[in-house]
Amino acid sequence: MSISVGDRAPDFRLQATGGRQLGLSDFLGQPIVLVFYPGDDTPVCTKQLNSYNDDLAEFEALNAQVVAISAQSVDSHEKFAAKHGFKFPLLADPDKAVAGAYGTLGPLGFPRRSVFIIDSDGVVRYAHRAIAGLTFRPVGELTDVLAGLNR
Repeated sequence: MSISVGDRAPDFRLQATGGRQLGLSDFLGQPIVLVFYPGDDTPVCTKQLNSYNDDLAEFEALNAQVVAISAQSVDSHEKFAAKHGFKFPLLADPDKAVAGAYGTLGPLGFPRRSVFIIDSDGVVRYAHRAIAGLTFRPVGELTDVLAGLNR
């Protein structure tokens, strides 16, 4: 299954950093930048999440919530978040069910670096699934999409 722009985003509930369980429905009413990343403490993932964290004020100015998901455990996420000071939640999807629902699993079930922007009503307004995970979507590209939602 793969979702596209214009589709309703599949809801989910996962363990998150900070000892919480979070799901898509917890953030409805505001845009969500849903980031699927391959792994904690890997070079490109670290650079990507640090970039989003460094420019978090740009997302917040557009009332958007950044949420990042990968298959590692909450314990791994807690260590990764503490090491880098991430100010947005990291969610654990160890069975890759949410990644599968969003169509972000590549060949052999490996996660692909992907970003979705979901509007305040839960509809996908932007979807990017990387073929090779060596680059990531820049903050400016994502904030341009978010700004367009407010028009």
